[in-house]
Amino acid sequence: MGNEYLNELFDLQGQVAVITGGGGVLCGALSRALGKVGVKVAVLDIFTDAAQHVVDDIQAGGGQAIAVQCDVLDKASIQAACEAVLSAFGRVDILINGAGGNKREATTGPEMPFFDLPADAVQWVFDLNFIGTLLPSQVFGKVIAEQGSGSILNISSMNAFRPLTKIPAYSAAKAAVSNFTQWLAVHISQNYSTQVRVNALAPGFFLTAQNRFLLLNEETGQWTPRGQQILDHTPMGEFGNPEDLIGVVFWLLSPSARFVHGVVVPIDGGFSAYSGV
Repeated sequence: MGNEYLNELFDLQGQVAVITGGGGVLCGALSRALGKVGVKVAVLDIFTDAAQHVVDDIQAGGGQAIAVQCDVLDKASIQAACEAVLSAFGRVDILINGAGGNKREATTGPEMPFFDLPADAVQWVFDLNFIGTLLPSQVFGKVIAEQGSGSILNISSMNAFRPLTKIPAYSAAKAAVSNFTQWLAVHISQNYSTQVRVNALAPGFFLTAQNRFLLLNEETGQWTPRGQQILDHTPMGEFGNPEDLIGVVFWLLSPSARFVHGVVVPIDGGFSAYSGV
């Protein structure tokens, strides 16, 4: 019974996944991985070309996928994307809220003291990460709730556990995402269905387009002092690869995690376990 039992535990084949920010580094990897195991993937991104590139990769591997332009801060855009997904695939089983990121203008430093941080830059970062999670959860979450089953997976961050220096807006926004994950899990269970699960990932440190300028000196190719400090405080001694998220995502979305609800799972190489001493 071994292999058959395991296949049933982790079977996602035929489900429909909507992934916001799906054209990015981390969610692009998740989109491709889900496509490989028979999930029908709707890759949503504000940049259509980035989404289509991921879709082309999925289709080249024999998977089913569509690219949908979507602005996660515009509810009308999200509703239009939802209609496109339902027209193509007929249902939504999985929502991964992956759109997010930081902004240089909302980052403190020698040229940008905290006291001079522009409110509009802070608002932009907070909105992209938190409102950009809330609005898709309203639109696609309603479809999932009405079906009575499915899974919502948010992307939080290590910053939600320990606020990091220099990025107050991003840290606060990801803390809000973690709190919202717990709130939404309870709300949907109590008001709609106990078969809809809501969880989140809290990735540690991965090199992405948003944080690269903080961690890597592009001129020398060496880690910045901040990048080296992160490595020194990560027991595994390295930055994560996008593929390091895949196993946890499969687990959280699959029947094997049937009783896992309202949790935020760190994937950080031990960063959150290390006190620095």
